[in-house]
Amino acid sequence: MNMRLVSLWCMALAVGALLASPSWAAPPLPLHTVEGYGGVAITGSAYLTNPPENGSVVGLPSVGVGGVYTPNGRAFAFATITETFFDRIELGYGFNVLNLHDLPSDVAAATGIDIGDDRVYLHNLNLRLNLLKEGAFQTSWVPAVTVGVHYKKVEKLADIDEALGGALTNAGIEDTAGFDFTLYASKLIKALPRPVLLNLGVRNSEAAHIGLLGFTGDREFLLEGNVVVFVTDRFLLGAEYRQKPDNYTPINGLVEPEDDWWSIVAAYVIDDHFTVSGGVFNFGEVLNHYDNGAIGVKIKYEF
Repeated sequence: MNMRLVSLWCMALAVGALLASPSWAAPPLPLHTVEGYGGVAITGSAYLTNPPENGSVVGLPSVGVGGVYTPNGRAFAFATITETFFDRIELGYGFNVLNLHDLPSDVAAATGIDIGDDRVYLHNLNLRLNLLKEGAFQTSWVPAVTVGVHYKKVEKLADIDEALGGALTNAGIEDTAGFDFTLYASKLIKALPRPVLLNLGVRNSEAAHIGLLGFTGDREFLLEGNVVVFVTDRFLLGAEYRQKPDNYTPINGLVEPEDDWWSIVAAYVIDDHFTVSGGVFNFGEVLNHYDNGAIGVKIKYEF
């Protein structure tokens, strides 16, 4: 990856942390998505993370870490950080590691080729702009609306493709970097016995498996969203759905077509800084396995 770009991004986040005032912070919601911006787990929200308080320009940073483990033994780990400026702009970074588990041995058995790597790394740089605050224009039904640009870069995939003699390229994987664009609307419904948060989004993407398998150049519009119920002021239950693209040619038994993702999640707000969450994730076909019933846990801390 262009490490200069990552360094500049991290410097921006660090400067934000140094400039932030130690003012009181609201409870740590929304959470971080695995890709490193405000949301639930696999889907987002129009709300920005840890916005500035008391008229400050820069909010305090938020950090997160977690992992997902599938019944087939595949592991996916992530670390995230976000910083919000002017109560309108959110910068975020997410680092993902996917353990390929038995894919290298399956490739060797099918082709006799040693691909050499048993994991891939995905960098996610996120810039989001809040266009509308919830209840804007003194109108209670107006949702919060946020747009996002997400740059993604995967490492080690080019080495794997080279070892396979360009098999991934032949399947339609054209690049190791690409952009997603998102638009989210969020509305908190207070008329029910307990508050319910609705988040609905649309994504324009060329990524295969969120970028872990590279980028095809074939862009698609995809729907995603979530519903979160505040069972108590500190305990939340939610459900997520994320439509996935059909943008590469499968390699039978080794790289299967993508399925839509969905999850059932729960979160507990320990205090005004610390949140623990987890859930059951259904990913469908992921490379060479059907990965439903995965278990994930993450923690998030707001300074």
